[in-house]
Amino acid sequence: MTDNKTTPYAALLLRITLGILFLAHLGLKYFVFTPAGTAQFFQSLSLPGWLAYVTMLWELLGAIALITGFYTRISAVVMIPVLLGAIVTVHGPAGFFFTDANGGWEYPAFWIVGLIALALIGDGPYAVKPTNLKFGEQK
Repeated sequence: MTDNKTTPYAALLLRITLGILFLAHLGLKYFVFTPAGTAQFFQSLSLPGWLAYVTMLWELLGAIALITGFYTRISAVVMIPVLLGAIVTVHGPAGFFFTDANGGWEYPAFWIVGLIALALIGDGPYAVKPTNLKFGEQK
């Protein structure tokens, strides 16, 4: 049974939290590793260096979309490839636990589950541009 009075606020909390996590992840790349250092790291993974800049922009725009509630359901799904890429290139080979050397894939996988849950729950209150998708609704 879903509590229709509190579920929207759960979506709001999840939406803002996931967006802040993407901002933190971006901040790590930008302020700690630097954009040039992040590009070098991508190259060390046999990825093109320019992909680091695309990823940082993707994280910034996705974070803003999630926090503000701009097409939340779509934004949540669109952010999943960033995390899948992190799992495939860095965290997957490191093992399961995030405490493993180079961080395992447990945390990014859980983050993906949070994004999927948000996409299923919906925008929540105070969304600047609700998605207006209704799953399971027949016309």
